Amino acid sequence: MPYVSEFTQFINGWLDAHPEEREEQKAGRALWWDKPQDLPTREAYAEAGVPQKPYPYFSLD
Repeated sequence: MPYVSEFTQFINGWLDAHPEEREEQKAGRALWWDKPQDLPTREAYAEAGVPQKPYPYFSLD
């Protein structure tokens, strides 16, 4: 059996005791992370990027 930390055991036990929280987790993830991706827009953003200098806080020019 692999190692499971005390914190992970606590969270897993809490989620087992409160199954409604799993749906809340899914809703929160969908709100902030699971977004549909638009490939042409992402490519346009990547092409429009300006190369950054190695150390932006100090310029030798």
